[in-house]
Amino acid sequence: MSDLGSEELEEEGENDLGEYEGERNEVGERHGHGKARLPNGDTYEGNYEHGKRHGQGVYKFKNGARYIGEYVNNKKHGHGTFIYPDGSRYEGEWADDQRHGYGIYYYVNNDTYTGEWFAHQRHGQGTYFYAETGSKYIGTWVNGQQEGAAELIHLNHRYQGKFLNKNPIGPGKYVFDIGCEQHGEYRLTDMERGEEEEEEETTMMTVVPKWKATKITELSLWTPTLPEEQPPTDGPGPEEAPGTEGGGELSEEGQALADVSEGETDSMRPGEDDGDGSREEGRENFRYDTIDQGIVSFEEEESKQSELLE
Repeated sequence: MSDLGSEELEEEGENDLGEYEGERNEVGERHGHGKARLPNGDTYEGNYEHGKRHGQGVYKFKNGARYIGEYVNNKKHGHGTFIYPDGSRYEGEWADDQRHGYGIYYYVNNDTYTGEWFAHQRHGQGTYFYAETGSKYIGTWVNGQQEGAAELIHLNHRYQGKFLNKNPIGPGKYVFDIGCEQHGEYRLTDMERGEEEEEEETTMMTVVPKWKATKITELSLWTPTLPEEQPPTDGPGPEEAPGTEGGGELSEEGQALADVSEGETDSMRPGEDDGDGSREEGRENFRYDTIDQGIVSFEEEESKQSELLE
């Protein structure tokens, strides 16, 4: 779900004084508590310091949006809540008029993002919860996109691995509630898509991740980091053989899982897009298939998972 665009709302500057009623200092500047009706129809009520919004205040836009929170030198800075015209809202930290620090964004479709922000974008550790499906993405974000180690949790299974540009990539595993794991790897594959229009004879290439399963095992403990201790040199007993066969593969999987950060046991789910018009982005219309080697719709996947669980 997009969190950009709706808040592209500029507040009146310090020179757009409008009508003011409130306290002033000895040189006549707005200073202390006051109310202002600005030339563009916006209103502000709160604290001023030397003619600028500074401290706690409420700024109401004429289109219905409003900000309730802290200001520093006429800019949103500190803790505050911004309610957008479409009903979505952000509650958290601000810096220099931008979402920055820790905050929660409540989307109009009931999705939520809880986590870190940097320069107005989801960046760092965060959890995205999809209200429509109950799924959540817990992991790393870079410039608003899912990227890095993460866990994608569905109702009866979860995927643990790495993401790049909102897509899973490299080694990972699916963990099923029935008590087994499917290990494998996502590989990027080019898929051709021809244009039907005669005047456009170009062929478009779309890169999609394809799942290649390698083995199914019993459940194993998933932790953010692997223990540094090496196995005893004596060698394992017969009952430990499953853990040592295919050592190269296990090492690769372990490394992928070791990269997962500690904040990943929170609650959330993946992906969205930039731009206010693409509000359906938050509801990903596909999920990553754990049975076939490819991508299927969420409905198809849930049906397959249900059959597997039965």
